[in-house]
Amino acid sequence: MSTATVRVALVDDDPLVRAGLTMILGGDPALELVGEAADGADAADLVRRTRPDVVLMDIRMPRRDGIAATGDLLALPDAPKVLVLTTFDADEMVLRALRVGAHGFLLKDTPPARLVEAVHAVAAGEPTLSPRATTALIAAVAGRDGGDVVERRRAVARRALSALTEREREVALALGRGQTNLEIGGALHLSVATVKAHVGRILTKLGLENRTQVAILVHDAE
Repeated sequence: MSTATVRVALVDDDPLVRAGLTMILGGDPALELVGEAADGADAADLVRRTRPDVVLMDIRMPRRDGIAATGDLLALPDAPKVLVLTTFDADEMVLRALRVGAHGFLLKDTPPARLVEAVHAVAAGEPTLSPRATTALIAAVAGRDGGDVVERRRAVARRALSALTEREREVALALGRGQTNLEIGGALHLSVATVKAHVGRILTKLGLENRTQVAILVHDAE
């Protein structure tokens, strides 16, 4: 069965980073690098010219940062998916990136195989966060509430998770650790397709929209 090629564009002010990403992306025949930009100010023009499916976006750039540039891109007709790729995992940056609509947040030290998988996942509409980014996001959300609220959220979360089957709970816990479908499949001896099916059922049963919300729910239940 053939897989459609995912068109990818890079936006990063560091030419060495762009060169490294080009090598990583070039190792997967199902990914096609269609263009590069050295600043967020040029991202919208790049997207209009090259029509990528996914944009790998740096955060800190000299003229227009990646958060603002992500907002610019997502306001375009037929907007691409945006995967933020940065050396910083501060919870504020994770929240800002997700708030403007980024579809994923990975650190630049992410292993190449994980990065490639993340590009495919984001292209398929699956939000993707690195484990450290997931931890930062959960900590930021949880840190806003007092003790009574935390206890109530724990009770609600545990009640929600109790509706899952044992296998679904195992998958949900793995999502809470920020694991990818491939990593979950390896740990639980399941195919990626089976993991995806479990994730879909988990989202439906819990009334949630994405993996990040599952991760937060799992954290609340602890």
